[in-house]
Amino acid sequence: MKVSLRPGERIFINGAVLRVDRKVSVEFLNDVTFLLENHVMQAEAATTPLRQLYFIVQTMAIDPSSLALSRELYEKSHKLLMAAFSNLEILDGLLAVAKLVEDSRYYEALKALRGLFAAEDMILGRQQGRFIDNNDKREVA
Repeated sequence: MKVSLRPGERIFINGAVLRVDRKVSVEFLNDVTFLLENHVMQAEAATTPLRQLYFIVQTMAIDPSSLALSRELYEKSHKLLMAAFSNLEILDGLLAVAKLVEDSRYYEALKALRGLFAAEDMILGRQQGRFIDNNDKREVA
């Protein structure tokens, strides 16, 4: 896998933080856990259930020293979210995230979670637009 970084950009690799001073491409020749700086969520931005799950998975990727605790928190949160949501897009997404986390593919899990934020925002009324509840097929404004 090849990653391109801009000057001053940071990347988190296996718990280490690297900052580059010039434009550079890095090619990973083996399995590595990494997270790009622009995908790092600050704690104060974890304001919804899926964003909180994102923050937990992010912690698993960034801080391997707390992996056991983060995984335990992830398992509890994921189970609660599976019970709380009825939207099929989110439920399918959460199942995909579970498989990715199980395989320690945190970067891909975070990408999948980011893809669910818009549906969650619609459910929570955080965006203008229309949403169809998959359980009863009613359109909700």
